Amino acid sequence: MAVVIRLRQEGSKDHTVYRIVAADKRARRDGRFLEILGTYDPNKDGKNYSLNMDRINSLISEGAKPSGTVASLIRKSVAAAG
Repeated sequence: MAVVIRLRQEGSKDHTVYRIVAADKRARRDGRFLEILGTYDPNKDGKNYSLNMDRINSLISEGAKPSGTVASLIRKSVAAAG
C-alpha cells in the first residue's frame, strides 16, 4: 500500500480548514485515511499549522510521500524549530 501525507478538506464553505493526514494513495481526498498528523488553517495569520513531526518523520522513513503543500509546511516547521 502506497501511503501519502496530504491535506483533507474540512470546515464550512466560507472557512475551509485542513487536516494533515496519512492516507492510501488510491483513497479520495476527503475519504478514508490512516491517521491525523496535524492541522492547517490558511485563513489564520501567523503560525497557521500544527504538525506531529515525530510521526511524520517515521512515516517518511517508511516510504510515505508528502504532497507539495505538506512538504512546504514541513520545511517551515523545520526552519522554525532550528
